[in-house]
Amino acid sequence: MLHGIGVDTVDIPRFARRLERTPALRARLFTAAERELPVHSLAARFAAKEALIKAIGGSGGLGWQDIEIVRDADRAPSFAPTPGLRRELGSRGAGRAHLSMTHDGGFATAFVILERTTDGAEE
Repeated sequence: MLHGIGVDTVDIPRFARRLERTPALRARLFTAAERELPVHSLAARFAAKEALIKAIGGSGGLGWQDIEIVRDADRAPSFAPTPGLRRELGSRGAGRAHLSMTHDGGFATAFVILERTTDGAEE
């Protein structure tokens, strides 16, 4: 069953300028594993984090470091099951999060679909 949908788009050159102007922003928004990625990948991950927050219906107690985007063996993106994310999804009755990211023409976009758990517990 559907729990929520979220989408976000980031202007990559504008995002790059923000990271250059405020170097501490990179460490605030991204986990250690994400920080060294190229700016187009960071922009897509930022869009994914924003889209997830929209799909959940707000950040609640979720911090930027609680949301980490990883790739599986087939390179498909997903959210790492961090303790903070598991707690937040579980408290809202949300289970699996589906993620799609893309970047082209100077923009990065992410789309998130959250499935509701059948019993309201975390998966």
